[in-house]
Amino acid sequence: MKKIFLVTIFALLCASTLSSQDLPDNDWANFKRYRQANSEVSVKPKAVLMGDSITDNWLRMDPDFFKDNNLIGRGISGQVTSHMVVRFRRDVIDHKPKYVVILGGINDIARNNGYIDLENTMGNIASMCEIAKANKIKPVLCTMVPADHASWRPALKDMKEQVAVLNAMIREYAVKHHYKLVDYTALLADENGVTRSDLSGDSVHPNMKGYKIMEKALLKVLK
Repeated sequence: MKKIFLVTIFALLCASTLSSQDLPDNDWANFKRYRQANSEVSVKPKAVLMGDSITDNWLRMDPDFFKDNNLIGRGISGQVTSHMVVRFRRDVIDHKPKYVVILGGINDIARNNGYIDLENTMGNIASMCEIAKANKIKPVLCTMVPADHASWRPALKDMKEQVAVLNAMIREYAVKHHYKLVDYTALLADENGVTRSDLSGDSVHPNMKGYKIMEKALLKVLK
């Protein structure tokens, strides 16, 4: 009994010497990115745009589009749809918007967080729609920019094909559940079905000209 007591005391003493530096502090979903901005939202937005670097860059490059149309941008560069699902409550639900505009999946295909098959990526998008609907928020789905390569993942040789398959899933899901859809692929693609070179410098990220086309299409759907 005495031996057990001493072992227990020793374990407690060891635990007490652990500092905060010994504990994992990886904000995997990056909640901190919009923590301050979320606390400063005072007007119920018409829509929250949830996404990755495409949405992140959009807000940075054309903030007046968001401000003038009562939109909130909640994109984080590099994120996959799994990240988006995790932070969906804080960055979308808490604001009680009328719409949430979901644009994601390109980083899943690029394996930014490791391999994930397209069915599970679509499952993440569907989960966001279901969470939104449960909170009386209308989902607006978006097809991805029709990229044919990712500059940060040169080993990926079938991006165009994977984007086409996932976009088909998104379209089918939107039709099945009567959700609004913004077909960015149709708007940005050239005759070969990939992003027009005058709308993007790397096939994935639109430039301002590309965003202006996207803005016009999005506003038409939100109105």
